[in-house]
Amino acid sequence: MRVITIGEHSFGSHCYAIISDNHAMIVDPSASVSSIMSALSAEDAIIEGILITHGHFDHILSLDLLRDATHVPAYIHEDDAEMLTDGNKNMFRFAYGKDRAWREAEYTLKDGDEIPLGDEKIKVIHTPGHSKGCVCYLCGDTMITGDTLFADTVGRTDLYGGSSEILLESLKKLRSLGLDKNMTILPGHGAEGTLGTALDISAYFF
Repeated sequence: MRVITIGEHSFGSHCYAIISDNHAMIVDPSASVSSIMSALSAEDAIIEGILITHGHFDHILSLDLLRDATHVPAYIHEDDAEMLTDGNKNMFRFAYGKDRAWREAEYTLKDGDEIPLGDEKIKVIHTPGHSKGCVCYLCGDTMITGDTLFADTVGRTDLYGGSSEILLESLKKLRSLGLDKNMTILPGHGAEGTLGTALDISAYFF
């Protein structure tokens, strides 16, 4: 299993593709549909679904267009499902002064769920704090951390569904999992990092 980066939106939101053999899951479709499909074509990979780390608009900009083009399902944690259809909760109104809604996800996720991809599985780790339904996706020796954990900081907690106290518990949870400290993390914004270093840095924020 490997992960590639596909473009970057003007908000700096990363779109990723998790690839196993010729099977692919798109994570946080902020890139254009054409960019996503070109990247998958170059990898000779077929999209099987769309995973969302959390429901803020800058991570789902192409969600409905990509579903229309590919007819694949979207997955989001059950606690963030409401954000897709609410322009206030997904922060589009905050950014642009008007509402924008996306269609409901076909599937909702819970902590510990495993999503099959080829002969491998992607594990869902619920890490609320930036939003109620933030998740990390564990993909072999790589973790996509969304806006929970960055290479040198943590996600903000002053938006809808955010809580610094709950985020602190999520960071404690990540530390408790016993994962390789040298594991690569791929955040929702900014540069990649390593899990151990990012968690060490996060301690300075609490």
